[in-house]
Amino acid sequence: MTVLSQENSMAVATKPISIAVCAMGGQGGGVLVSWIVSLAEQCGWIAQSTSVPGVAQRTGATIYYIEIAPADPAGRMPVLALLPTPGEVDIVLGAELMEGGRAMLRGLVTPERTTLLVSTHRSYAVEERINPGDGRIDPTPVYDAAAFAAKKVIAFDMEQVAKEARSVISAVMLGALAASNALPFPRKAFEEAIRSGGIGVKPSLAAFGQGFARTASDTPEPARPVAVEAAGEAPFNPSGVPGFDALLRAAAQLPAGAATMLDAGLRRVADFQDIPYAAAYLALVREFALKERQQGTPDLTIEAARHIANAMAYDDVIRVADLKTRRSRFSRIAGEMGVSAGQPLAITEFMHPRVEEVLGLLPSALALILEKTGLGRLLMGRFLRKGWRVRTDRLRWFLLLSATAELYRIRPVSLRHKCEMRHRDEWLDLARLALEQDYDFAVEVLRCRRLVKGYSDTHARGLSKFDRVMTAVGVMARKPLPQGKAAVWTRLLREAALKDPEGTALEAALARFQRGAMA
Repeated sequence: MTVLSQENSMAVATKPISIAVCAMGGQGGGVLVSWIVSLAEQCGWIAQSTSVPGVAQRTGATIYYIEIAPADPAGRMPVLALLPTPGEVDIVLGAELMEGGRAMLRGLVTPERTTLLVSTHRSYAVEERINPGDGRIDPTPVYDAAAFAAKKVIAFDMEQVAKEARSVISAVMLGALAASNALPFPRKAFEEAIRSGGIGVKPSLAAFGQGFARTASDTPEPARPVAVEAAGEAPFNPSGVPGFDALLRAAAQLPAGAATMLDAGLRRVADFQDIPYAAAYLALVREFALKERQQGTPDLTIEAARHIANAMAYDDVIRVADLKTRRSRFSRIAGEMGVSAGQPLAITEFMHPRVEEVLGLLPSALALILEKTGLGRLLMGRFLRKGWRVRTDRLRWFLLLSATAELYRIRPVSLRHKCEMRHRDEWLDLARLALEQDYDFAVEVLRCRRLVKGYSDTHARGLSKFDRVMTAVGVMARKPLPQGKAAVWTRLLREAALKDPEGTALEAALARFQRGAMA
């Protein structure tokens, strides 16, 4: 597409500058586009923008497309395109790393022409989140592709810069665009476009300035993300509570390589219930630690510390109510939302407990009667049929959830707790049986507990898969396989169970197990 302009009575062909913005809902993509359009028009250029919205906030990003061209002195209007054409885009802005990757897949990024500006942070897609295991996509191919797919690449964590400026990522992206020199406009013109918007001008200008400085600096961005271990307190740092500190001192006597996991497990279990409950946890872990190998990494102790803690600190209605009413949670949300001192904050939670979860709060004898007779579903079904929108910032709901959290005192006699502890003991019995046969087999059995996670339907699905894998483990534990085979099969079955929520991969793996190992 060309634009005809008149210079010295000669017809000169001028190509418009084409810009594609790939952003998700809530990232200010529309605001960024309005700034760019305002910028061009204030500088005497002609601008046109269109957008193709995505299906949902994280299943499809919106693609905004802008074409700008210098005004023709003769007054003739250019014909500008409505959609980006592969191989014909000058600038691509990706508000998240994978959006930059998708732009490359669509052919919008070319080495002869395109300047690619992309934030390196991740906002995980639905497909990544619903995976029972670690469904995160490896970002390395995106970095590798960008190195040769674009003429120029500007990549850094723009989301983090926006948070530091208490603004939104769109302002940082505009700053990066201004510093890239991909557009023939001065910095002051970009800043004036933000001012003309009239909303959030001060924080947006601050974020713009930081994005500009980061792009213009000589500090290179790493070629790919570097995993940095979060700094924290040293293991077994005293808490000041005598009973709990005694447990920390006892845990310090176990294999040193498991110290971090033991410390985290003890704190989680004690926070979930109380110090005697944490003591029971430590006793179970110590049992496996005493059978640890003398050399190498203490895998058995580490996995026991990790997964026994998860089994004992399960998610129930009491736990959810406790977490939602903690002062630290309100402070965290206020910080994330940028709430200033004295500014009101409204928090609406969506809750949809099932009948089974409410019955699980009751003493086991009463809950079993209500469950077997159907009275529980009859009495509670009508109240739990629809979800509730709960305002935890209001006194009524806050007090109700606080009272629910206090039910932790009677948790040990509840139906849910008895079921969870029975399930835990059956799993550990299999691990003990596996340990008599093979150390690695026992480690893999302990790791299988990661199949159980979450609450409600998610917990039910994970528990169903876990039970099926444990059935196969029980067969192998009672009918020993050649050395090392049981550990391999247990790992394969667990990995298959983590591949998809429907359990299709697990079905196939169990079929292979029946044909192969048990033939």
